[in-house]
Amino acid sequence: MRQVDLPSTIPVFPLPGALLLPRSRLPLHIFEPRYLAMLDDTLKTSHRLIGMVQPRDVPEGQEKRLHSIGCAGRLTAFSETEDGRYMITLSGVSRFRIQREVEGFTPYTRCDVTWDGFSRDMGPTEYDSGFERAHFLDLLRRFFEEQELSTDWDSLSEAEDELLINSLSMLCPFDAEDKQALLEAPSLSTRRETLVTLIEFALRGGRNEDVLQ
Repeated sequence: MRQVDLPSTIPVFPLPGALLLPRSRLPLHIFEPRYLAMLDDTLKTSHRLIGMVQPRDVPEGQEKRLHSIGCAGRLTAFSETEDGRYMITLSGVSRFRIQREVEGFTPYTRCDVTWDGFSRDMGPTEYDSGFERAHFLDLLRRFFEEQELSTDWDSLSEAEDELLINSLSMLCPFDAEDKQALLEAPSLSTRRETLVTLIEFALRGGRNEDVLQ
C-alpha cells in the first residue's frame, strides 16, 4: 500500500496506553459491542485499517477529546472466541493527523485524517546512527529490575535498532501522555532519546507524567 492509496476516513480506537508504531505489531482483545461492530465493518474494506489514538487526559466532567496524531494499523490476523470476542493483530502502516471527527450513525468513532508529513513511515526500516547499544541495554536492565519485568536479553541484544526501540516504546509501562510523545517522535533517534529520558527519570524515582511537560 502506498501513501496515496490510504483512505481519507478511518475508524479510530481510542485506547489509553496502547501504542502502535509503523512496521510494528500490536495484539488487541476486542469485546465491547461498538468495537466488535468496528471490526466487522473494517473487514469489509479493502484497506482493513484501524487508527489507534490516545484519548487526551482531561479533568473529570469535561468532554473527552483525542490527541491529533495517531497510527493506523492494518488488520493482519484475527480469531474469534466461542463467546464472540476477537483476538486481533494490527500491523502498523503509518501515522496520521486527525482533521475532524465524522458525524454519523456508527457506534464507534470515525475521523477524517491526513497522512501528510509521515511519508517515512511507509519507507524502509530506520536505523539509529547514534545508538550506543551497550549503554542503553545497561540502563534498560536496571529499569527492568526496578519494575520487576523480565525479557529475553539475548533477543534484545541481537534485535535491529528499529525493532528494539519501537518494541520497548510500545511495551514499557509509561503513561498515555508519554506514549504519545514516543509516537510523535519524528525519527528513530528522537524516539530513542525520548525513551532514554523516560527510563532515566523513572530510575530517579520521578513520576512519568512529569517528564515531558
